[in-house]
Amino acid sequence: MKGIRSDTGFTLVELLVGLMVTSIILSAVATLAFAMSHAATVGGDSALIQARIRHTTVHLSELVSNCKLICAAPDNDLVLWRADTTDVNEINLNELIYLERGANRDMLRLCEFSSPANPKYTLSQLAQPLTKNQLRNLYSLKYTPLISDCNNVQFDFFGVSPPRTRLLAVTFGYVENGVYQRYETVVRVRSRADYLLSPSDEIVTRDDD
Repeated sequence: MKGIRSDTGFTLVELLVGLMVTSIILSAVATLAFAMSHAATVGGDSALIQARIRHTTVHLSELVSNCKLICAAPDNDLVLWRADTTDVNEINLNELIYLERGANRDMLRLCEFSSPANPKYTLSQLAQPLTKNQLRNLYSLKYTPLISDCNNVQFDFFGVSPPRTRLLAVTFGYVENGVYQRYETVVRVRSRADYLLSPSDEIVTRDDD
């Protein structure tokens, strides 16, 4: 016996088939939308990470290449004499900047101190880890974060220790999307003040002439 189809509607079998096809299409659309959303999120995170890394490398390159001297490397820090603003061939507090990598070597951050008195410091003082603790207790400080959540931050002086360092390499690791990447920035100090160094690696000031 042949089935009788109404001219005004669908049979039950046709409705079930239509619903099944529709559900398959909606499921595929939902899966595609989720995949696109996830890809956009991952892509956005990757772009943000890369932007932070580029900012860090550019900032470090400009800071180190234009500084007067890499003064010392106490503990996990680098001490930079960024400029002789007083033009007296002396290292003053307001001219110093610390490049920190943290006790676990998992970050890069700048630390600056300021004081109206702007006292003078010697290279031997800056080479002592205790000096930074004293600065924290005595003067105002400002932190500038560069990058965090990295690991194994290293400073390499290519065999020439501060204050006579001419080249500095800063390297660190970063896990991005489950993949470990190693980044390195190599900088040459252009505006050097090593001509001011005595044989004992101290700054010869005008008063010493």
